Amino acid sequence: MKTKDIPSPGILLLLGLLLILPFFSSLRAQKLDVAYVPTPYTIAENMLDVAGVGPGDYVIDLGSGDGRIVIAAAKLGAFGHGVELDPKRVREAELNALKAGVSDKVMFLEENIYETDFSRATVITMYLFPTINIKLRPSLLETLEPGTKIVSHDFGMDDWKPDKHVRFGDHSVYLWMVPARISGYWMWRAGDEVFVMTARQQFQEIDLYLKSGNIALPVDNVHLKGKRISFTAFNPVNNIRYLYSGAVEGNDITGFVQVHEGRNKSVEPWNAVLE
Repeated sequence: MKTKDIPSPGILLLLGLLLILPFFSSLRAQKLDVAYVPTPYTIAENMLDVAGVGPGDYVIDLGSGDGRIVIAAAKLGAFGHGVELDPKRVREAELNALKAGVSDKVMFLEENIYETDFSRATVITMYLFPTINIKLRPSLLETLEPGTKIVSHDFGMDDWKPDKHVRFGDHSVYLWMVPARISGYWMWRAGDEVFVMTARQQFQEIDLYLKSGNIALPVDNVHLKGKRISFTAFNPVNNIRYLYSGAVEGNDITGFVQVHEGRNKSVEPWNAVLE
């Protein structure tokens, strides 16, 4: 081969780049866990309605695409931001927010949903595959404040049952409320009595076992909704019925108990401590 037939180093470099660019583009595409399929506008509105989104809320949309859910939330008076790995979608969402006149209430981050900070949200929205929902679940439960709402379009959270499931035609909307942590042994005093309660928990579903001294009190009507807990208990020895209602704050429950003793009824403070 003649010397003049050998491509210059610059040409060789250019050819090399052209060969490897598709490879890097492929790697980039593989990072996008979910193909972009936007939530229909009506379903986005339904999701926000099911969550009761309004002024005072901060909405974080995971996999925000063109920004339609965050923008719709802003129109309802909420603040929020979207998390999206595709920079093209981020730019599209920013333009859409500007067109909708809500760019002063929202922002969009080019960020991996597995690394995002959920803690500021009052509502999380998402349209992700079930496997991704389950992968995110531990972080959501660990990071979000009890009472925070999670809304998913079409896909559930495996054995974490939704607090609400609504169908809109061919679409489903699932709502969960992050539950407070209640598992463990709780104790409180009421007059001369000492009550000990054992709580076992799977997400928002709890089993309670209550004793006063050596007397087991059957427990019924148990509900855990975010921080709020309520249940009834009955003492089979003295026929007193208790109606407990309170809020879980870390290692404390503070609230009230109605005491029904025959025709006599009273309301007393209830303060339980995690042992």
